[in-house]
Amino acid sequence: MRKPLATIALGVALAAPAAADAVKPPPPGQPKDFVIPRPQRFTLPNGLAVTMVSFGQVPKVTVRLVVQAANLHERKNQVWLANLTGEMLREGTTSAAADALAREFAGMGGTLAIDVGSDRASLTTDVLAERGPQAVRLIADVAQRPRLPETELLRVKANLARELAIRRSTPQAVAEEKFAELLYGDHPYGRTFPSEKMLDGYTIEDVRAFHRQHFGAGRARLYVAGVFELGAMETAIREAFGGWARGSAADTPPVPAPGSSRFALLDRPDAPQSTVYLGLRVPDPSQADWLPLEVTDALLGGAFASRITTNIREQKGYTYSPYSDIEAHPGAAHWVEIADVTTSVTGASLKEIFAEIGRLRAEPPSPAELKGIQNFLAGLFVVRNASRAGVIGRLAFVDLHGLGDDFLSRYVVSVLGVTPEEVRRIADRYLVPDQMTLVVVGDSKTVKDQLAPWSRPK
Repeated sequence: MRKPLATIALGVALAAPAAADAVKPPPPGQPKDFVIPRPQRFTLPNGLAVTMVSFGQVPKVTVRLVVQAANLHERKNQVWLANLTGEMLREGTTSAAADALAREFAGMGGTLAIDVGSDRASLTTDVLAERGPQAVRLIADVAQRPRLPETELLRVKANLARELAIRRSTPQAVAEEKFAELLYGDHPYGRTFPSEKMLDGYTIEDVRAFHRQHFGAGRARLYVAGVFELGAMETAIREAFGGWARGSAADTPPVPAPGSSRFALLDRPDAPQSTVYLGLRVPDPSQADWLPLEVTDALLGGAFASRITTNIREQKGYTYSPYSDIEAHPGAAHWVEIADVTTSVTGASLKEIFAEIGRLRAEPPSPAELKGIQNFLAGLFVVRNASRAGVIGRLAFVDLHGLGDDFLSRYVVSVLGVTPEEVRRIADRYLVPDQMTLVVVGDSKTVKDQLAPWSRPK
């Protein structure tokens, strides 16, 4: 039988306080330190550094070979030659064609992933635990004895050319390219994309020469994480990689000193949005202020609850997904705030961004605001290291920047120990508006006057 509405309303009213008490969330717990099993490290006579970590209970193992054969090692006329070489490594080895190689990885429960970045190239597979030694041998074969067939070069270059065209058609990529150029000049960090002519001109001998020059045991590190038998894995590594030639030492160009602020407006006629890149050079991870800088970045723009995001997204509605980040390289890093904002409020958005930077430089955040950001970073750090690939990624980061084995174990404590005044000091010392470089890709006729306060030489 249906109850009268008055009875239902009374029941809801009487139940409301109890329901509110029942769903009240518990207070957040104290973030715990990240504890990683002690890595087993050794170095082969040819210079290959090896790190093995027993991790997790799922019967799988991740194997990753990291090589100093990245964009950093390209000459001025070789942009994306490292990428092309990486893609050609997928085309098989001297003992197995591409399809046979793919079947071998699939038979172990994995695939071959190849990534070429600014500082490192990597070959990775994630396989069933009992196939770990076999995976090591297969990764070694790809790195040391690639087929690099000329018959596949045109197809692989065509795929890269298509990727290049797609990326360059977006305002974000255009802004990124110009921003890197203004920050790093003619250094490899300042060269984001090749020209179509440059990419089309690469020959198979260029690829083979790049591989010969940059793939060597002395320029590589091997990481193994997961469930595996330590002795069998070490034996497989020594057998598979022991005969690899040391190769030449990495010859990397010095990073130029930070320059003065720069400005660029790149016209995108009638664009409904402006893409904004604003930033400057900051200390790299080897410097003492790195972790306080990470906390400062997260509070200012690097988290969803950050100040800039709250201001121009939640309160003003100028943009949908602004964010800031610190991109780190060995011996160099930069902070950047990125936002796609409505064209008509391009200037207003920048005004708010600079206002938030100025406010943080002048006044420390409240302990409560800072604590929320610290808990977010501590939790995110632990979550990111809850997988085999995550652990390898963090260990590789530590090795790349020479941070020492205790960096990971003390990360949470160090982040939680940053004080409000330290955040203000970091912002005041490093996030100096007059030293920032600004790149805007947008409708010039609409935004040029809006950008006048920041387009004049400082």
